Amino acid sequence: MKVFLFLIASSTWAQIWIPQQTGTSVSLRGVSAVSPNIAWASGAKGSYLRTRDGGATWEYKTMPGAADLDFRDVEGFDDRTAILLSAGPGPESRLYRTTDGGATWSLSLTNPDPKGFWDAMAFWDSSHGILVGDPVDGHFVILTTSDAGVTWQFRKGPASMKDEGAFAASGSCITTHGAHEVWFGTGGPDGARVFYSRDDGKTWTVSKTPLQMGSTSGVFSLAFSSAQYGIAAGGDYKMDADTGGTLAITKDSGKTWTSVPAASGFRSDVAYLAEQKMWISVGTAGSDASTDNGLTWHKFGRGYNAISFTSGATGWAVGPGGSIAKFRLRE
Repeated sequence: MKVFLFLIASSTWAQIWIPQQTGTSVSLRGVSAVSPNIAWASGAKGSYLRTRDGGATWEYKTMPGAADLDFRDVEGFDDRTAILLSAGPGPESRLYRTTDGGATWSLSLTNPDPKGFWDAMAFWDSSHGILVGDPVDGHFVILTTSDAGVTWQFRKGPASMKDEGAFAASGSCITTHGAHEVWFGTGGPDGARVFYSRDDGKTWTVSKTPLQMGSTSGVFSLAFSSAQYGIAAGGDYKMDADTGGTLAITKDSGKTWTSVPAASGFRSDVAYLAEQKMWISVGTAGSDASTDNGLTWHKFGRGYNAISFTSGATGWAVGPGGSIAKFRLRE
């Protein structure tokens, strides 16, 4: 079997995706890199995967009794502990937790509101996390946990505009920084917006971004290199072409956003590699890298749905057809 590697030279680094065998063809949407050896992934038809050897092998399993669920997000803490979030209308939105490597799963919470739809979660540390869901009765749904996802509490969410919502595309429309800060992005016919809280989601401010707006457009992913500097990525998921309005930068914690030249089409995830001072973005049209704080981007490989990195630039991408690839840098 031939393996095709994708390369690009930047001013300092060359990036490469190394395809890995997964044993499944289902669409994968979530990935969580825990360490250079450990990572979790999740996807359609109640599926999840785990590697404990740096991606040399992946254990593929399906959640018993959950074949109709779509696990859009996963948060791994070690090789035994992880949380899965399924996204769907009403009770199809659920949270599961394992502490024995997936041998057994406990159902932490099922969405009690038939009008609700959960999108993504993020954690400040191994105990404290937050979840965002689409608006119910004019307010976004916010849940928080302080015991590593064993229990979740509903918080009063910020008000939404008409037909505004978040996107359960890659588990990264919400992101945290430090001990208390959190942002989440939205889309809709009246604009693509970013909500910001500096107090664990108790209170929120909101700002508009220059990303594409519409029922299938908006902010799909957020990442921050500091409490002030961040990138919003998205666009229209129905358009692979480079149509503009897919990337924006903030230098003031999200109060204002500035559009930058688009990467190659729609972006579903963006991440920052601190040690290399490098940004990586992925979408259906391809993968791109930036070494100048997101001002310019260079394509280096095929498209994926989601990415996750640990320190030292160890990371993975997941995508359609059960695809998983490991990230590597070459000087």
